[in-house]
Amino acid sequence: MNDVHATRKRRDSWWTVFLVDPVACRLTLFVANRTSVTPNGLTRLSLALGMGSAACFALGQLVAGAALFYVSFTVDCMDGKIARLKGTGTAFGLWLDYVGDRIRVVCCAGGLAFGQYTATGDLAYILLGAGVAVLDLFRYVNAPQMKRVREVVRENRAERRAELQAGLQAGPHPVERRPPRSARRPTLRRRADRFLARHRVRSHLISGIEFHAAVFVVAPLIGVVALLPVVAVAGGLLLLNEVFLIHRMWLFARAVPSAPRPESMQRVAV
Repeated sequence: MNDVHATRKRRDSWWTVFLVDPVACRLTLFVANRTSVTPNGLTRLSLALGMGSAACFALGQLVAGAALFYVSFTVDCMDGKIARLKGTGTAFGLWLDYVGDRIRVVCCAGGLAFGQYTATGDLAYILLGAGVAVLDLFRYVNAPQMKRVREVVRENRAERRAELQAGLQAGPHPVERRPPRSARRPTLRRRADRFLARHRVRSHLISGIEFHAAVFVVAPLIGVVALLPVVAVAGGLLLLNEVFLIHRMWLFARAVPSAPRPESMQRVAV
């Protein structure tokens, strides 16, 4: 197996595409071809490296903590790549990867807050650690719930389409016709999304991955003076992104009303 491209996702975060994949893809091929390491083994190694990063942060060793976090994230990317490359992914592996990421972020946030509070006595660092943990947990609890809403809306849309087709078969009805999608002029947002897609970059330019990179890699490498402002800006951008996604989901849900349930499933007033 020598195809580096086979290890990559179709689209990913810009941090992963430009700053992690060039290393992780080649390491993945080496590990896949020369070792018997499993994806779950890499996940456990990533978690252990993450705990080392948290310990470094707690001891005030910001550069070492940032380096270990980057290595931990790189190894974390490799487990999914090997699973895709060899077809060895498991349902338990998905759970382990997800939970391991949350443990790593919470521990690193706690280590960073503890280390800086111990050194300065500034309560702002305690708030920093709590804020990072809460934002991360909100992001990764909110995402699957939004996915569920979209799935329900799509199911309702399919039911509406089936009802419309049944009505058309029963008799002619005026139907509003829209111009074909290909005939519409692409919006600026659509053109930007196509440009990003050509480079495998997701349209969400600030997501959980970029947030983690800013907090646990970029800010510590710059130095103590950058911790609070960088984390505040990254957290604000992540929150704005979540609000934007929630707004889009709300618009998406409004566009298709809930489909009527069968009579047997509806409550009957007595």
